Amino acid sequence: MTTIPVSLGTRSYDVVIEAGLLARAGELLAPIARGRPMPIVADEAVAPHLKTLRASLSAAGIASEAIVLPAGEGSKSWATLELLMDRLLALGVERRDHVIALGGGVIGDLVGFASAILKRGCGFVQVPTTLLAQVDSSVGGKTGINTRAGKNLVGAFHQPAIVLIDPTTLDTLPLREVRAGYAEVAKYGLIDDPEFFAWCERNADRLLAGEPEAREIAIARSVAAKARIVGEDERETSGRRALLNLGHTFGHALEAEAGFDGSLLHGEAVAAGMALAFAFSASRGLCPPEDAARVAAHLRAAGLPDGLAAAGISASGARLVDHMRHDKKMEGGTLALLLARGIGQTYVDRGVALEEIAAFLDTQPR
Repeated sequence: MTTIPVSLGTRSYDVVIEAGLLARAGELLAPIARGRPMPIVADEAVAPHLKTLRASLSAAGIASEAIVLPAGEGSKSWATLELLMDRLLALGVERRDHVIALGGGVIGDLVGFASAILKRGCGFVQVPTTLLAQVDSSVGGKTGINTRAGKNLVGAFHQPAIVLIDPTTLDTLPLREVRAGYAEVAKYGLIDDPEFFAWCERNADRLLAGEPEAREIAIARSVAAKARIVGEDERETSGRRALLNLGHTFGHALEAEAGFDGSLLHGEAVAAGMALAFAFSASRGLCPPEDAARVAAHLRAAGLPDGLAAAGISASGARLVDHMRHDKKMEGGTLALLLARGIGQTYVDRGVALEEIAAFLDTQPR
């Protein structure tokens, strides 16, 4: 077992990583259950894991009720949030109770937001079952839903009580989903750890093939990196946590253009966004062109898109920039863009005009 603390004062919690952890989750959750039932919110894709988790809770004397929602980004919506809130209220959830989020990033974000606003805040537990959720979205307390204006524009910071990661849940995940999650793994190396990015270049094939050692190293390294950054800047007030958004400004624009319909997964959009961020940095003379080429080559080798064409996006630069105008990191009409001076040298730049980004995007192959 690996335990990684997320140090946030009174809101601190542990991320526990262990193969087979789902089968003994009940014993870890018993102290916070306090003899109360624990609702489990899951999506339709995790039925086998739901059965294992409920059996584990039952063995620990914890009653549970399952709320199963449709899989996919479409569930991060006002309509599904209302449905979930009504179900949780009907179950009599109290402020000191904990709701379990079992699934990928969509379920984690949705359940976290519901828990943040239910009776002005109740507890919740993250049990992520996708690689993307395990290495990124389950840690740090960002919760929310999507709206017509864009992705994650309605939400709250609400930290979980504990995060339980069982890497064996990835065995049932389609390879495309694993690859999408891997984009967030590579991100941690590109932010500020060039040695980890080099590890990724050497070991991505092993990780994507499901080799347990490579998988657990990648998860633990990623979680430790995110826990450190979140501990320094919980709410993105100093700019440190904003580094975790590498590739996301471009990526969210691509997702919005694709319509959140599943044709472009979040991790795929982030991968293309990271390649674009490095290419844009190189075009401005900030980053060595060979570093930008190295990033794109690695993403291609991992089966991920490395730009607009590979992501299936043909929209103009002006149209993509219009999506960026709704970015939640906009401040005073300027965008906090994540750029790079090289691999492991990411920084926040607020001095880039949107027109310059549009002109750059118009030069990219489609």
